[in-house]
Formats: sequence, C-alpha cells, structure tokens
Amino acid sequence: MDTQVTTKFKIYKQTNEVFEAIVDPFKIGNFWFSSSSERWEQGKTITLRYDEYEAEGIIHVLEIEKNKKIVFSWGGESDEETVVIITLKELDNARTIIEVNESGLNEDDPEIVNKMLGQKEGWVYMLTCLKCYLENGVSDLRASLIH
Repeated sequence: MDTQVTTKFKIYKQTNEVFEAIVDPFKIGNFWFSSSSERWEQGKTITLRYDEYEAEGIIHVLEIEKNKKIVFSWGGESDEETVVIITLKELDNARTIIEVNESGLNEDDPEIVNKMLGQKEGWVYMLTCLKCYLENGVSDLRASLIH
C-alpha cells in the first residue's frame, strides 16, 4: 500500500507570496496555525501553536528551496513521524500550483486508512484556507472546523 497522501491546489498568486505565507511566522496565523515560533529555515526546529485547541507541535525543517520547496518532519513526539514535502510550481506571474505530499505513515497500523483520510482532509482544509487568505484576504477560516 502506498502510504503517501498527496494534495494539489492552484492559487492565483505569485509563487513568492505563497512561499512567504508558509515560512513567515506572522503570516501563517492567517490560514494555518495560530503561530510559528520563528521563520522556517533549513535546519531549524519550529514550534507551531493551535491556541484554539490548546495544542502545539514541533517540526524539523529539513530542506528549503526558496519559492520552490519546503520539506519538514513532524509527529516525532508521538512516535508517528512523517515527512511533508511542499512544492511550488510557478505557472506564470500570477498563478502557482502548490502540492503537498506526506509520507511515512505506518502501513502496518490497523488505522492506516482512517489516518490517511484524516491527513488528506487536513491538507485540503489547510490549502483551502491558504487560497482564501492569499486570493481574498480571508483570515478567519483557520480553526473553523468543528470536530
């Protein structure tokens, strides 16, 4: 079984704007996490907070290629570490394809299908919030899902 989750969106913004929205600790709170401890750079360990859920997580930034790629691992604190690769492809000066691939889910886990569906749902939601933020300035969708 392929334990990789892939999600892809087209965003009507320049690639550098999409990249900065993710790595800039002041912008990320408009669409994804409440806050990021610092700017995402290769080799850094970043603390991400979800104030609404009184939760935080740690990511390890493994690779950054400005305006093209962001690679990080997360979930290590719960022994379910995965690797996320975010790639940005510039279509022209006004459109970007953003693709998120998450791999490393344990294929022997009896809950693997539910976990993959949950991760896919999370990435679709994050990218929807990112698209709304960048294209329309909507910054209040983040953390609107009710569990």
